[in-house]
Amino acid sequence: MKNKYSFIACLLVVLVLLAFRISESDMNGKPPLKVTQWDAFGYYIYLPSFLIYHDATKLNWLPEIDKKYSVTGGTGWPAEKLDKGNYVFKYLGGVALMELPFFYIGDIIAKQFHYPPDGFSPPYQYALGFGVIFYCLLGIFLLRKILLIYFKDTTVALTILMVCLATNFIQYAAIDNGQSHGYIFPLYVLVIFTTLKWYQKPKIAWALLTGYIIGLATSCRPTEAIMLFIPLMWFTHTKEATKAKWQLVKQNKSHIAFACLGGLIGILPQLIYWKYCTGSFLFDVGSKWEFLDPHFRVLFGWEKGWFIYTPITVFFIVGMFFMKGFPFKKSVLWFCLLNIYIIIAWDDWRYGGSYSTRALMQSYPVLALPFAGFVEKISLKKWRFLFYIACAYLLFVNLFQTNQYCRTILHYNDMNRLYYSNIYLNPHPTPLDMSLLDNGEILNNESGYTITTISHTDIAKHIQFTANTADTFISTTIKNTTNYYTNSWIKISCTIKAPSHLWNSYLNAEIKPGDATKHSKIRLSNPLSIDSASNHYEWEMQISSNTPNQNLRLYITSPYDFEGTVENINVIKLDK
Repeated sequence: MKNKYSFIACLLVVLVLLAFRISESDMNGKPPLKVTQWDAFGYYIYLPSFLIYHDATKLNWLPEIDKKYSVTGGTGWPAEKLDKGNYVFKYLGGVALMELPFFYIGDIIAKQFHYPPDGFSPPYQYALGFGVIFYCLLGIFLLRKILLIYFKDTTVALTILMVCLATNFIQYAAIDNGQSHGYIFPLYVLVIFTTLKWYQKPKIAWALLTGYIIGLATSCRPTEAIMLFIPLMWFTHTKEATKAKWQLVKQNKSHIAFACLGGLIGILPQLIYWKYCTGSFLFDVGSKWEFLDPHFRVLFGWEKGWFIYTPITVFFIVGMFFMKGFPFKKSVLWFCLLNIYIIIAWDDWRYGGSYSTRALMQSYPVLALPFAGFVEKISLKKWRFLFYIACAYLLFVNLFQTNQYCRTILHYNDMNRLYYSNIYLNPHPTPLDMSLLDNGEILNNESGYTITTISHTDIAKHIQFTANTADTFISTTIKNTTNYYTNSWIKISCTIKAPSHLWNSYLNAEIKPGDATKHSKIRLSNPLSIDSASNHYEWEMQISSNTPNQNLRLYITSPYDFEGTVENINVIKLDK
């Protein structure tokens, strides 16, 4: 079989995506599959509004559906109410157009097998959840075909494996795949393909299709309009190539008009929708950018940094120095520089809950080109096996971290350096590790410390208070009965059982050495805690070593009416 290694690589990606989709669903004992929730619901809302409830402006159907399926996740409606009373969706409708075939598949199955044909029952969820995987797999096999034009089979195989399995591609193609990223990914592959086909043999059909793909991608996410730089800058890698390229364009000037027409067709449904709801063809969806103050932490930050959590992407960028002689050199370079700049300049730089920088995932087909160039160059070096070992390691790390993210151990919003260092490749993180989500202090090694018990009780203490108050369950004094120490800590541990409302509730410690106050807190709802169960918590604080008496107060705060029990309370002091 010709080019068998890259074909096998594509099959492996298929298996991994399907395995993750199945494992993160009720087919594997997890909660029922719910693809259409939070942001994903914002993209999907067009279909049930128009095709089932025939109500896209008043949304009278939404409260009942939200009560039944919790599609908004309690974060509010993905629509803005206008002065005249109509609602207009905050999310663009391009994704909904791509979801349409799978919506109808789910609808047919729901009616055939007596599920509620309401747009949100299990047949719809599974059709959409596996539908985006289908799109991505088409994109992967087409990407393989494109890469094989320029690179050898083994290079393409490794490129596909690393781009798809060593990045957050898995998360947004197979798990959180109701978002826009998995749908736009194959559009990038398609626009590269149609660009190549036009340069091979200019035809109106290719120009029209290229324009339509860019228009459709733009109606998924407006920033994808910079996809235009792919056909615009392709085949401009040398002066001779640039001259030949524009000569070809000049000979086919009418194709530019057809490309523009295709782009208009791609965005036309969105314009018609805005006209229908607002009376205007244009509507400000409220996105904000800070172009003069871009957020480089999007790339390097411990919160969700692209290079931190998916480090294989460093080689994507390095590959840009290995594009000499390739017709896509300037196309990739201009696109990537602008795309990254736009993404790091967005006002909401965290991009909501995400694993690594999810807004870059859809453009991986473009980044696969320079990465393949880098891989091909490395394959000629004597030390290439070190690079292959590094790739295998990074692939393993990503699979491990994807699993951690699904369990929220790799947190979707609150990551930091100290917490990450303690959970990195850690299959069994402890309550003390969990405390680092909020508390930036940890002793790590208690050997050589003198331990003194400050407070200990096994008696359960009932707690009950009104929201936004503080229920103190320990108030005691930490005494220095010996010499003052240069390094002193306290370690607090307890078990708490609460029927509900762990979310946004905190354990607090307040120490007053004299007139000063030191405060720390840890969340009750962490990746190891379970509602209505007895959950164990631990955290450490460094304290003043030159104050004879320090007052310690432990209490719980919550935005809810809170009721439960605190037991097995233990506070120890460690001195060295």
